[in-house]
Amino acid sequence: MSRRPVISVIGDAAIEPGCAKEQFAFSLGNALVSNGYRVLSGGLGGVMEAVSRGAHASPAYREGDVIAVLPGNDPAQANPYTDIVIATGLDHARNFIVANTDAVVAVGGGSGTLSELSYAWVMHRLIMAYRVPGVVKKEGVFSDWGALIADNKIDDKPRYPDIPDDCVFGVDTADDVIRILAERMPKYTSRPLLAGKRN
Repeated sequence: MSRRPVISVIGDAAIEPGCAKEQFAFSLGNALVSNGYRVLSGGLGGVMEAVSRGAHASPAYREGDVIAVLPGNDPAQANPYTDIVIATGLDHARNFIVANTDAVVAVGGGSGTLSELSYAWVMHRLIMAYRVPGVVKKEGVFSDWGALIADNKIDDKPRYPDIPDDCVFGVDTADDVIRILAERMPKYTSRPLLAGKRN
């Protein structure tokens, strides 16, 4: 049996019920599992809970499809829609583990999400970000990092010389994510050794 790819979904730990981020994250979890992927998140609330709930709602859901990598030591902190809970006790350092999957999708998010995006970029992962409707950049305040960085590069260092349009690919729907995964994930196979590598 071939390994099913694991897709990280990162973003806000607290969101308004029924907001665009919640709806997108739910539909994304559902679409990922329905298309043969597993879902990994930080395992807490907000976007993480919505994507986990959506994954459970897929008709293709199987136990083990939803993975939580928690910042704390207590597995009971995980949202109720997770199957496999890894309580790391690493606090924000666990963000490196969350970013180390086959691809990463950001849904809004603050500084924790920004660190996960940066780790994913350095590790040459395929990255997408939801273009959250209505997000505007406020002077001196940066929030919804996923939306702000969508369709841009995180820095100017070339990760894939053979992929000239490499960037954080902006998406508007779960179908966009599934299409980009199918088209682009086979090209995003570099796994650089970070020790001694200049990025």
